[in-house]
Amino acid sequence: MPDSLEDTIRKYALQNAVFFKGTANPKAIVGKVLAECPDLRSRSKEVMEIADSIVSDVNRMGLEAQTEALRSIDPEMMVKEKKERKYELPELEGASNVVMRIAPGPSGPLHIGHSRVSVLNDEYVRRYNGKLINRFEDTNPEKIDPDAYRMISEDLDWLGVKIHETIYQSDRFEMYYEITRQMIADGNGYVCTCDAEHWRGLKEKKRECPCRSLPRNEQLERFDRMMSNGYGEGEAVAVIKTDIAHPNPAIRDFVALRIVNTPHPRTGDRYNVYPMMNLSVAIDDHLLGMTHVIRGKDHLNNTYRQEYIYGYMGWNKPRFYHYGLVNIEDTVLKTSLIGKCIREGEFTGWNDVRTGTLRAMERRGIRPEAIRRYWVEAGMKQIEVQFSWDTLYAMNRDIIDATSYRYFFVSDPVKMKFSGIKEIKGAAPLHPDHPEKGFRNYIVKDGDDLFISANDHVSLVSAGMIRLKDLCNIESGDPVRYAGTDLSVLKKGIKAVQWVKDKGIPTRVLMPDGSSAEGYSENALLDCKDDVVQFERFGFVRIEDRKDKKINAVFAHR
Repeated sequence: MPDSLEDTIRKYALQNAVFFKGTANPKAIVGKVLAECPDLRSRSKEVMEIADSIVSDVNRMGLEAQTEALRSIDPEMMVKEKKERKYELPELEGASNVVMRIAPGPSGPLHIGHSRVSVLNDEYVRRYNGKLINRFEDTNPEKIDPDAYRMISEDLDWLGVKIHETIYQSDRFEMYYEITRQMIADGNGYVCTCDAEHWRGLKEKKRECPCRSLPRNEQLERFDRMMSNGYGEGEAVAVIKTDIAHPNPAIRDFVALRIVNTPHPRTGDRYNVYPMMNLSVAIDDHLLGMTHVIRGKDHLNNTYRQEYIYGYMGWNKPRFYHYGLVNIEDTVLKTSLIGKCIREGEFTGWNDVRTGTLRAMERRGIRPEAIRRYWVEAGMKQIEVQFSWDTLYAMNRDIIDATSYRYFFVSDPVKMKFSGIKEIKGAAPLHPDHPEKGFRNYIVKDGDDLFISANDHVSLVSAGMIRLKDLCNIESGDPVRYAGTDLSVLKKGIKAVQWVKDKGIPTRVLMPDGSSAEGYSENALLDCKDDVVQFERFGFVRIEDRKDKKINAVFAHR
């Protein structure tokens, strides 16, 4: 038998209310009704009047009653249709035989900010069937964590970034020396023995230091002396010439090689002359055949410096893309600070949830697909980006919501003795949108111990009644008493709460600020093999372990 007009309006009103936190919009409902029944368009005013009346009634029901009513009418309407929006990065100019790179410094594992350039490069290389090189820029031995080489590779693998070749700059010093010597021989570089501060001061005034104009043969003698330990640390540097009167002081002559006596984790004391970033990057980008380079706007000055090297050597430049900087608040990103906190015992490790490392993201149950989607949608715009954790969480929710089973968790629990009925049975779906996945079944008997949170217990005492979700209503007292199963109490503002019987499973949830929520989760959780679940009215969590019938979980987001 076809639905009556009132039935049609009511089912759409219930669906709209469930999708929008208990409040239906009559205009949206009328649009749905008229789309389903176009013959009613001539009666749209009448339809609106009926819709207003039904929506008013539905909005008084409360979200749980609305949900139960919609499920009884048509469970398939519980699933919200999602309009897929497709985001694509802009085309690369001259995209033929694409070779790109990521260039991490091995001072620690990757964090959420590092993932941007990794994702962008990987997306383009996949699109053009190109090659992606992971080049470890390990030319500062004082800032290298030997474990970072392994951790970064693991992070890239978790992120889904496919690396075709891995390069270590610490293996390539001889090439840097050879090309620097050639530039000095061509008159495009020099070896400076001036005091560093004096040299910088002259640059600021657009003046050359005395070393800059020395004859080339003397410059080469200085260079060879530098290569043979003839200078101590800080006594000499090799410099690339630019325009000493350039309007931007940052572009004027820049250091190419310096002396560092700190042993390198990979090469020991084999070298003590180390390349600076602009030298090694320009040389490697050419020798490794980079066609396109993606970097932040903070590297614009570096691009201008490196272009001098390309010009001196007669090399073709790659195409450079500079995206706007990203500001990431409310987390710790700096690897030197995280490492210090780990050594001092303040942080538990590189996956400490108070940090923004990818390891912390994985621990919390943030999926790499969500991180990838975030950066693809952010794109390569040159404007600065304010990172939104809420947006990342929403994207992660889109991925995990459909597969995350629901369970009750009671933090800061208060014990109550149940009475008033010999026995009552209840059932809650493992997933509200997918009843076919099964149910958690409950049996509560007279005299059983129940637990609700301290906050919910305050509501029970204040209102005199509360609803145990998916079971029954109870009245306050000692013991609390069964008060029927009528859902209409929710219309009167009675609160529906999570609950656990007989303590359940001792559970600890680690929160993003390092604090913990402790309490009990329901016994059905022990049967769940998935690592990410949703604690109803609490949030999504990732289960770390279930040892000794205890659960340790990490909070992801709401």
